[in-house]
Amino acid sequence: MSDKNAARKWRQQFQIREDQKVSYRNFRPDSTPGLDGKEEALALLNKNIPKINDLQERLYAEGKQALLVVLQAMDTGGKDGTIRAVFGPLNPQGVHVSNFKAPCGRELTHDYLWRVHQAVPAKGMIGIFNRSHYEDVLIAKVRELAPKNDIQQRYRQINDFEAYLGENHVRVIKFHLCISKDEQRERLLSRLQTTEKNWKFSRGDLAERALWDDYENAYERVLKRCSPANAPWYVIPANKKWYRNAVVSQIILDTLRDMKPQFPAAEADLDQVVID
Repeated sequence: MSDKNAARKWRQQFQIREDQKVSYRNFRPDSTPGLDGKEEALALLNKNIPKINDLQERLYAEGKQALLVVLQAMDTGGKDGTIRAVFGPLNPQGVHVSNFKAPCGRELTHDYLWRVHQAVPAKGMIGIFNRSHYEDVLIAKVRELAPKNDIQQRYRQINDFEAYLGENHVRVIKFHLCISKDEQRERLLSRLQTTEKNWKFSRGDLAERALWDDYENAYERVLKRCSPANAPWYVIPANKKWYRNAVVSQIILDTLRDMKPQFPAAEADLDQVVID
């Protein structure tokens, strides 16, 4: 499969379109369309990384636009692993990762988007949100952390916020890494039973797991209401980590190609410069 064909197929297949009917139960997190297996996926990832790296360098040198990548998933969904596999090999000068946990301190004295806006990547940068402003319509909805009327308004506010970013040359793309409840169980068990992974395990994860159906409903609402063409959601089958990484890398590559970053023009008459 060529890069171009893979990108075309996956973007069409996994993008949620505005006003599309969405049923979380219809997603197939164990599926791997377009790839024959792990070996092919790893080959594609390894082929994509140098190309992404080249485009990142151009983006950084150009300094006129930025890329914001939002990662959301159920607990154990693979956000950290995706960041390591796809963005870890890139030049760290041009990549910034932001993690959003429960707001605290000064954050609570501001509107919910205040801390998010501060983390938006500067021009020339790739910014990655490991969780994001969508927590304010996901866990906030499931756990009833805000009034229902406030939650309803936030979908529009988030769309307006992302449109504003786009108008100011920050491209926004969003990935929901979709795993099954059975896969989550296996990953939680691995954390519990593997000494080196014990630090990742939290009893709080079990409390959130008990609300799986509620989170499915919350994600359905987000995908239905917050996936305009200027800031689309991609729902990626993520039970197979190798498949998840390959697909995300391909969509990142294709998006950067769409942005067409260019090296700045060189100073005039460089051929006449003499260095003693």
